[in-house]
Amino acid sequence: MTIRRPLVLPALDPANVEATQGSNYPAEFKPRVTGRTKRRLGNALGLKNFGVNLTTLAPGSASALRHWHTKQDEFIYVLQGELVLVTDAGEQVLTAGMCAGFQAGKPDGHHLVNRSADDATYLEVGDRTPGDGASYPDDDLVAKAVGNGWEFTRKDGTRY
Repeated sequence: MTIRRPLVLPALDPANVEATQGSNYPAEFKPRVTGRTKRRLGNALGLKNFGVNLTTLAPGSASALRHWHTKQDEFIYVLQGELVLVTDAGEQVLTAGMCAGFQAGKPDGHHLVNRSADDATYLEVGDRTPGDGASYPDDDLVAKAVGNGWEFTRKDGTRY
């Protein structure tokens, strides 16, 4: 019989990582990601070069506003449920076991939307390249990485 001991770093149980909600988007954009919950696994493990989030989208929620990054590669892997991947090319349904990747600097706006009746969960991985920026083709929004966060402006450079 094997006795299970509590995990200690560098291992952890994702269920023990605080689930956070909300967004750092300007107020008018926040409602679109209501229902998004993240467990910041990379931060909990002390990772410095890339982030890993265990993200759950409630029905009707989106992962983000449709966007693309100037310097950050992104990768997602669907663990549970059904998500719609929206890109410049259109829409595709992703289910458990499917993945997608987004190359830095490729101006192809993307996001995930949960249009099903059940929660959907996926892993998201992104690097932490300094000087990153993001463009939001459907919205009057631009982001610039500053310190440990983002600064948002309108496309004409005025602040929110």
